[in-house]
Amino acid sequence: MPLAQVRIPIPGRHLPTKRPPRLSDALDIWGLSTAPANVAMQMARPEVGRGVLESPVESGALMVHPWKRLRTTASYLAVAILGSDDEKAAMRAAVNVAHRQVRSGPGAKVKYNAFDRDAQLWVAACLYVGFEDAYQLLNGKMSPEQAEAFYQSGAPLGTTLQVRPEMWPETRADFDTYWAEACRRVSIDEEVRAYVDDLLHLRMIHWYLRFLLGGLLRFLTAGYLPPYMRAQMGIAWSAADQRRFEHLFLFVRFVNRFLPKFIRDVGRPQMGYVRWRIRKNHALV
Repeated sequence: MPLAQVRIPIPGRHLPTKRPPRLSDALDIWGLSTAPANVAMQMARPEVGRGVLESPVESGALMVHPWKRLRTTASYLAVAILGSDDEKAAMRAAVNVAHRQVRSGPGAKVKYNAFDRDAQLWVAACLYVGFEDAYQLLNGKMSPEQAEAFYQSGAPLGTTLQVRPEMWPETRADFDTYWAEACRRVSIDEEVRAYVDDLLHLRMIHWYLRFLLGGLLRFLTAGYLPPYMRAQMGIAWSAADQRRFEHLFLFVRFVNRFLPKFIRDVGRPQMGYVRWRIRKNHALV
């Protein structure tokens, strides 16, 4: 499948940096805006979509407990990117408790198991794409050398769970090959499409937050989705929408230059929160 159909276009050029960029540089507060689109991308794989829809783990359901799900996902990402080996092991054990309950029953139209390494690799790849897109929208398109350096820090997104290191594509070019092929397995049924529509319209949060943020987040979610996935989900997107999306990030990129790092950085505060929960022996998920 052509990459232009499964990745979003990135305007601008990344400036030279004192050190190569890495995944931790993408832990910016604006990166949180990729979350609904990333969930939609993950669910576009049938076994992931059905696993989310049919999961018996009510405490982790996005549409029931959106803020808890945001916290636990942010905690997982912080640990995967910034955590020590012991912290990753603690997070893996906590996630595994929930994942043990997520498997298809007899007669299910789609077979799934939350411990399926291939499905976990797909989810990790979606997370990586979200981080890379958000980072480049804020900083400009990376050179091949910058993109390779950034990519080489991405494997823990999957290996923090059951993805084996050798499963993660070795180079950034290998990842493009994997991603283009993996996207051929995207298939969205009506129930998953309805779930995505709920995400787009923020039906899991209070009405006043939808009123304040709904329009912007719907626009951002559609903009973060690659053209092929938008088409699969029945989401309209015009050339004028694309221009508005790129102009918005030109503005955000400009404003971000004047925000102190401690305001923009969400990874280290989240990592501190995870460490506090570990010290207090509180549940991580």
